[in-house]
Amino acid sequence: MRLHWLSYLSLFSLLACNGKNHLLKIKGSDTEVNLSVLLAEAYHQQHDDRQLSISGGGSGLGIASLLNGLADIANSSRPINPYEVQLFKQKGIEIIPFVFAQDALAIIVHDDLPIDSLSIEEVKKIFSGEVVNWQLLTSDKLPISLYGRQSNSGTHSYLKNKLGIEFSLYAKEMNGNAQIIEAVKADKGGIGYVGAGYVVKNGKKQGSGYKILNIYEHNRPAYSPLDYNAVLQKRYYFQRPLYQYVLKSSYSRAKSLLEFEKSVEGQKIIVANGYFPITPSTGE
Repeated sequence: MRLHWLSYLSLFSLLACNGKNHLLKIKGSDTEVNLSVLLAEAYHQQHDDRQLSISGGGSGLGIASLLNGLADIANSSRPINPYEVQLFKQKGIEIIPFVFAQDALAIIVHDDLPIDSLSIEEVKKIFSGEVVNWQLLTSDKLPISLYGRQSNSGTHSYLKNKLGIEFSLYAKEMNGNAQIIEAVKADKGGIGYVGAGYVVKNGKKQGSGYKILNIYEHNRPAYSPLDYNAVLQKRYYFQRPLYQYVLKSSYSRAKSLLEFEKSVEGQKIIVANGYFPITPSTGE
């Protein structure tokens, strides 16, 4: 229903006679798109003269859309990179970075796989392709199937950089978080990574057929994105700020939306849907 509402709202906005003055086009991160829709729904109830068009496609697509004049705001689950910074300078386009939430990356496996936790070193070896069978880590002799995102995904870039690896050439590239979840649920040897907002709601795992692994460094305690306090205290290894890059020329039209996202109401929506609130240490 939300996606239907969003499609209708976007179409209405583009056709409205004064749409250009009130329409904000937001493109980018698949990790952020559902959250953006939820925030937009609540914001629109208070500002029914402001219309929003929201679509996913990956962080790279969102940033490219800013460069090409196809968006006002880019949702990005990674920081803008030096090459992109240079492109904006060459085009004389100014952008304003904004952090509105935090995300934790969940490592998921099939529910029947006899494992509950992995070390960072084991995660590295799995996703780089160094370990290809679960027999080395569990009691099951079973080939490991890797499920991830395409290279234009901010989540793909984040995990690659966080682990300091190149992904295995045998990793299957999926279109989005939901597809990764369904693939892992259908494959006992499957392992994938998804934004916590796709598997956690109000601090509880959503759905069945998969499990969220605990992750630990060396001999330290293991944590998962289900542990709200661990993420807030930055004890969970895979967590990151979620960005929105705003065209400076669009900032005056976007300002009230950004303020709503940081408001008490906006942050409650963020937390209720498996994401985490902004903190002083995120830079906001």
